[in-house]
Amino acid sequence: MLKGKVKELLEAGLQEDESLFLIDFTITPDNKIKVIIDGDHGVTVNDCIKISRAIEHNLDREEEDFSLEVASAGATNPLVLPRQFGKNVGRKLEVITEEGTFEGNLVQANENSIVLEWKARESKPVGKGKVTVQKRKEINFSDIKKAKVVLKF
Repeated sequence: MLKGKVKELLEAGLQEDESLFLIDFTITPDNKIKVIIDGDHGVTVNDCIKISRAIEHNLDREEEDFSLEVASAGATNPLVLPRQFGKNVGRKLEVITEEGTFEGNLVQANENSIVLEWKARESKPVGKGKVTVQKRKEINFSDIKKAKVVLKF
C-alpha cells in the first residue's frame, strides 16, 4: 500500500522537472523511504527538497509512520542508466566488462552503447622504443558490469 502510493507521488514529482530521473527507490519493512535521483544537469539541494515535498506533503503520518530521505546519486556511485552516461560525455570513466577494465574519456553515449578513447604507450612496430597511440573502444551497455566516473583531485 505505502510503496504504491510513494511510487505514484514520486513519479508525479519527477514529471514536474523532466531533467530529473530516478536511480533507486526502496522502502524498508520499518517504512524508511530512500529515493536516489539524478539529473541531466546535476541535482541541487532544491531538487531534492522538491521531490521530498512531493512525497511527504501527500502522505499522512497519522495513517502510517515513515521516514523519508531524498538524495542525489553521489559522484562515487556507479553509473547504472544509459541517461547517466549521456550527461557524463567528456569525463574520464573506468568501465569493467568481461573482457577487462578500460579507463578513458567518454566521447559518445547512446541508448545502446558508449565509446571510450584513451592514449596508450606501445612498442614501435619496427625498432626499439615506444610510441603513443590513440585507442578507441565501443562498449555495449549489456557488456558493462560496472562503470564509474574517475575523479581527479
